[in-house]
Amino acid sequence: MDLDWTAIRLTLLVAACTTGILLVAGLPLAAWLARPQRGWRFLVEVVVALPLVLPPTVLGFYILWATGPRSVFGRWYEALFDSRIPFTFSGVVLASVLYNLPFAVRPFTAALAAVDRRLIEASWCLGVSRVATFRRITLPLAWRGILAGLVLVFAHAVGEFGVVLMVGGNIPGVTRTLSVAIYDDVQALDYAAAGRSSLFLLAFAFGMLSLLHVLQRGDRPR
Repeated sequence: MDLDWTAIRLTLLVAACTTGILLVAGLPLAAWLARPQRGWRFLVEVVVALPLVLPPTVLGFYILWATGPRSVFGRWYEALFDSRIPFTFSGVVLASVLYNLPFAVRPFTAALAAVDRRLIEASWCLGVSRVATFRRITLPLAWRGILAGLVLVFAHAVGEFGVVLMVGGNIPGVTRTLSVAIYDDVQALDYAAAGRSSLFLLAFAFGMLSLLHVLQRGDRPR
């Protein structure tokens, strides 16, 4: 089966980078949200959940506005790295990270909040630091939920279209992901190529959802 392997490799690379970044950045945020506290928690939860209801074009527009060459951040980035964010691989990854933020933080938060608070407090009473307690107790008890969130992020990042097209455009080998390639094939009336790529994404999505189902079943009490 003749597939667009360049677009597939780029898509998987974007998804892998997105998953890795959200693991590092999303886990501390989820740990903070999982704590029994008030204050700014509600506002942070709303901001994290915004990509769930915002149209991808709206999110993509604001990313372009915030990172374009006329913005303060865009000028700073260009002066520092001699490159721009829009219509580059970095821009696609940034858009993917922001768009997938709730798909990582919400499952992470649920998994961490489900850990028995008494175990954590007992560890603190024994003189174990917060970081060591998180590493030795919280993570081992919440790993299934965290892994489920990572699987969900990776699967969702592979199928992104709107925000990727808005921020990255359609540059072969740079920003042309598989979903954008399918759109191009349909525009060119090449339904055979679009069908092959769509079948690949369908099989991939089925496999990811099956893995997610297995992980979620492992969290149920027996």
